[in-house]
Amino acid sequence: MGDRLDVPLPDSIYELDIVLVGINHPGNLGAVCRAMLNHGFAKLSLVNPKCSIDDEEARNRAKHSGRILDDAMIYSSLKDAISKASLVVGTSGKREVGSKVLKRHFVLPWEFAERVRTLEGRVALVFGEEGKGLSTEELDMCDILLTLPTWEGYPIANLSQSVGHCVYELHRDRVKNGLSVLGVQKNRGLKPKLRQILKQSISEFAGSLDSDINELIADVYDRVIMRGIPIDSEAERMIGSLVQATTALQKVSGDEDWQRERRKRVTPSSKPKTSESP
Repeated sequence: MGDRLDVPLPDSIYELDIVLVGINHPGNLGAVCRAMLNHGFAKLSLVNPKCSIDDEEARNRAKHSGRILDDAMIYSSLKDAISKASLVVGTSGKREVGSKVLKRHFVLPWEFAERVRTLEGRVALVFGEEGKGLSTEELDMCDILLTLPTWEGYPIANLSQSVGHCVYELHRDRVKNGLSVLGVQKNRGLKPKLRQILKQSISEFAGSLDSDINELIADVYDRVIMRGIPIDSEAERMIGSLVQATTALQKVSGDEDWQRERRKRVTPSSKPKTSESP
């Protein structure tokens, strides 16, 4: 009883990558693996983990999902961990009110499952360190933000429970809609490089506006566009429009970048933007 059967993982159009940033408790690490495999997911990435994948407690808690630990990818930065993702989803139990609602517009797990159901590409679902969660900088690197519908009197769930709730909803949606997935219309997710260019073009457009809330404007554009999960051709058209608008704004304001650097294209930046980053 409780053994692992030798059967293939269920099919999904998307490839789910559970990304854990700074995990420090080996028991949580093992429990996350068990929750993942319970619901048919097996790809795990660890960013600067503070416990070992070979820890005895992690292995004991993982039970028959130890292969997830064997195959886990380890990264030194979140940027590297999500570099091949078409969609990056950050998680948080902190649900701000007031002006911050615009910056942190969350979806719920079942809404997330519906949106990625037919998405073809890698989806990175990112969780922060126990007791801390994701930093503002890390949340800003995500396209969509997700929260659990926990009671406001005690909203922060344990890490393994949080992962378990999310993978349950994803697998439930898969079972409910009979996705085995032949015959289902696929929607190709953004190429990772194109995703980067789109986000940078949004940031540069917002930065060219005559406003003292450029960062907030960039964030709103970024969140609204990425919640729609655009395909490559849509992203390319948006990038073209944003580049032309930015060029025109720079020209009108006398910013020489319109002539010297930009013209009609965006080159991915090797460095993150500062106050104007999405």
